[in-house]
Amino acid sequence: MTIALMFTVVFAQARDEHTITVHVENIKNNAGKINVGLYGSKSTWLNKIVKGARGEISDTGTSSVVLENVAPGTYGISLYHDENDNDELDMRFGMFPKEAYGCSNQATGMFGPPKWEDAKFTVKGDKTITIKL
Repeated sequence: MTIALMFTVVFAQARDEHTITVHVENIKNNAGKINVGLYGSKSTWLNKIVKGARGEISDTGTSSVVLENVAPGTYGISLYHDENDNDELDMRFGMFPKEAYGCSNQATGMFGPPKWEDAKFTVKGDKTITIKL
């Protein structure tokens, strides 16, 4: 009985942890890194990440970043090309990004940042997302 219970607990945990692979395309150069943020709700969108990761940039203008141990749910991704490797999205006049950025579902903002409703997606298993800068 104990072995069966342990197997059930381990199996249930394994199904609740998924991997999101983020492929980034159209990176203009291979300076710096790609910084990826995974957000878990409308109220935390672009303010507080659930998970973050950094990716190397290849000579082909692409990067792949893996987010592991993601529970099922609704999420949004925002990322940017940190060209000067300072761990900040550099801005012009405090309002306009100087570095290339992108969001899940290719969400874009009109007179402001992309909206959660446009960027959100559901995780029920392992997932691959492509974002073009």
